[in-house]
Amino acid sequence: MDCYTANWNPLGDSAFYRKYELYSMDWDLKEELRDCLVAAAPYGGPIALLRNPWQKEKAASVRPVLDIYSASGMPLASLLWKSGPVVSLGWSAEEELLCVQEDGAVLVYGLHGDFRRHFSMGNEVLQNRVLDARIFHTEFGSGVAILTGAHRFTLSANVGDLKLRRMPEVPGLQSAPSCWTTLCQDRVAHILLAVGPDLYLLDHAACSAVTPPGLAPGVSSFLQMAVSFTYRHLALFTDTGYIWMGTASLKEKLCEFNCNIRAPPKQMVWCSRPRSKERAVVVAWERRLMVVGDAPESIQFVLDEDSYLVPELDGVRIFSRSTHEFLHEVPAASEEIFKIASMAPGALLLEAQKEYEKESQKADEYLREIQELGQLTQAVQQCIEAAGHEHQPDMQKSLLRAASFGKCFLDRFPPDNFVRMCQDLRVLNAVRDYHIGIPLTYSQYKQLTIQVLLDRLVLRRLYPLAIQICEYLRLPEVQGVSRILAHWACYKVQQKDVSDEDVARAINQKLGDTPGVSYSDIAARAYGCGRTELAIKLLEYEPRSGEQVPLLLKMKRSKLALSKAIESGDTDLVFTVLLHLKNELNRGDFFMTLRNQPMALSLYRQFCKHQELETLKDLYNQDDNHQELGSFHIRASYAAEERIEGRVAALQTAADAFYKAKNEFAAKATEDQMRLLRLQRRLEDELGGRFLDLSLHNTVTTLILGGHNKRAEQLARDFRIPDKRLWWLKLTALADLEDWEELEKFSKSKKSPIGYLPFVEICMKQHNKYEAKKYASRVGPEQKVKALLLVGEVAQAADVAIEHRNEAELSLVLSHCTGATDGATADKIQRARAQAQKK
Repeated sequence: MDCYTANWNPLGDSAFYRKYELYSMDWDLKEELRDCLVAAAPYGGPIALLRNPWQKEKAASVRPVLDIYSASGMPLASLLWKSGPVVSLGWSAEEELLCVQEDGAVLVYGLHGDFRRHFSMGNEVLQNRVLDARIFHTEFGSGVAILTGAHRFTLSANVGDLKLRRMPEVPGLQSAPSCWTTLCQDRVAHILLAVGPDLYLLDHAACSAVTPPGLAPGVSSFLQMAVSFTYRHLALFTDTGYIWMGTASLKEKLCEFNCNIRAPPKQMVWCSRPRSKERAVVVAWERRLMVVGDAPESIQFVLDEDSYLVPELDGVRIFSRSTHEFLHEVPAASEEIFKIASMAPGALLLEAQKEYEKESQKADEYLREIQELGQLTQAVQQCIEAAGHEHQPDMQKSLLRAASFGKCFLDRFPPDNFVRMCQDLRVLNAVRDYHIGIPLTYSQYKQLTIQVLLDRLVLRRLYPLAIQICEYLRLPEVQGVSRILAHWACYKVQQKDVSDEDVARAINQKLGDTPGVSYSDIAARAYGCGRTELAIKLLEYEPRSGEQVPLLLKMKRSKLALSKAIESGDTDLVFTVLLHLKNELNRGDFFMTLRNQPMALSLYRQFCKHQELETLKDLYNQDDNHQELGSFHIRASYAAEERIEGRVAALQTAADAFYKAKNEFAAKATEDQMRLLRLQRRLEDELGGRFLDLSLHNTVTTLILGGHNKRAEQLARDFRIPDKRLWWLKLTALADLEDWEELEKFSKSKKSPIGYLPFVEICMKQHNKYEAKKYASRVGPEQKVKALLLVGEVAQAADVAIEHRNEAELSLVLSHCTGATDGATADKIQRARAQAQKK
């Protein structure tokens, strides 16, 4: 255990810092880091080097080379730089490389050197050129801050949603500031810059001078400044060799340290651990590395070669040509267990486990000591926590074995933390492998989350590892395996050296019917890569027609889209394709396409009936559908034409169409309607009133109501209205007029073809019993009882029913008898029934 703490360095009395190697770098750097623009992404991210930058004098024919490596030095991409001079490099939160050029253009590249997009920082930046730039991260995304040749600042807090802000001018600023950085306060990005002994804070509205509290006197210039990973703390390096540390708001001083070195450092970054009270800053010069904090002494390391510092959530990564190291504060759990002569419960449990493996009785002694103090649960938790912060798998296993050993002597220790730590460490060890090159710590992993880690593995095209992690952690398929397979498929379609058939087959064999995978999204990616035939083949595997059709339309495969829409049975989808086809094809080709698809043709006809009547007529003409064409002209005669001549002409066209369709009934009916329209117009001209558009029956009724009986009778003869129907029409009309005298004359004009019971019913409907009785006596024997009952002659109805000896009539009369007034009649009926039964 003493050897284990050999690389621990105390900073004051309360904290230790250690530096251990992550990787032995195997990259073949042809130039020193000092001669390159360098950018390293946090959370164990990739490293970008732009060799031969423009500040270095080289032959004009030599082009700069942009190289991208993993954190372990494995090459990911290399490309010749063919654009303008670059001022700064930086990585976004999505691990996209932002290259800020001198003209203010920002070029965005992927992890594998693929160009994504570009944007400009504005015309002012273009005119004044870029002196310096910073890429920073906020809760909204990744931002870019620019210092122009006019000594003005422009920034965008989120390059994903570019909104440029021109910061206020600094009064009297004639040269570039000695140092500057970006701060994020109250969810707003600010610029902090140093001009001689003065500090200025720029926000969106004003430029204000600020003074760090408790700053040592004699400062004439600030040489370097650094903001912490969380933007909560700030460090300032002065020309007097003092390092001031405080809050980023510049309202509180944490400490101040005199490093006795006045030369400006190459880099200065914060080195702090989450939930730790210790604050430290790492300062790097050419060959010296210093860790300073709230202690009178510092920790110093010798740098054998050019190095670069990368601030992390819980420490600092330091890489050079040959090594990649991690410097951090020793976590509390590790310190408790491993510091010399520690009697912490975790330390005793670790010793007990080691003695147990040696089959020594000391194991029992250590265990009893922990149990007597009641600290066994704490000891197990300490070992589990410490295992998470260890980089070497052997030490992780040793601590987890100790925790497992201690758990055996606890009755109710929840296993969740132990199991989860084992899972997390297995994942971390897998991604820390040299060939993967993502040296995440446990704290970074928890902050990053497993979903983001999977996204980064997918971004590196490490699909097998990502799938293994999903299966090991048993993540839901939609969040895990399905999502990764979809990304793999989208990458697969970009491999243009493989035939469309082979790519489609490989994707289908791998994906099958995996839930959460959309073949249409993969097909869209294939179409975006210019592989239309591959996209069509992939769409054959898409079970949802609603996803197939829009992409087929986008690919201008409208006829195939129509077939797919019809197969789906979704009428809305069919209508969408039809309208697209209508705009895409000429009229003749469109109609020919519809003829081959009966369902589509039927739906389009329905659409035309409501929206495009002329197109509907053209469809009927093309198909020689005279029956529907006749119906169309009949509807058109009433919907469109107001003049009687136009309507008659349209009806004549309809009649001709019906004759062609060999529908003589419809043709005759149409011709009769034409005759009726002409007659109605003549009646309106001669008699006045409203006749047009009345039915034949209503026309006759209107004439009778107007007293034009002869005209009504002539109309009936012209249109061959049967006598029974004419008598009904006249009877109803005269009753409505209450012209009882004319009605009586009409009833005597000749024998009624409808009988006289209707006369009785109509008179009673008009509440005229007197007139009804006149006709009741003329009703035939078979309807006599009903007529007498209608006029209220119950006794006479009973006599007729008894005379007829009709049981049904007797029952009908009996049902109309009331107990008070018709008792004698009811008795009479009952006696008649009794006599009939005796016979």
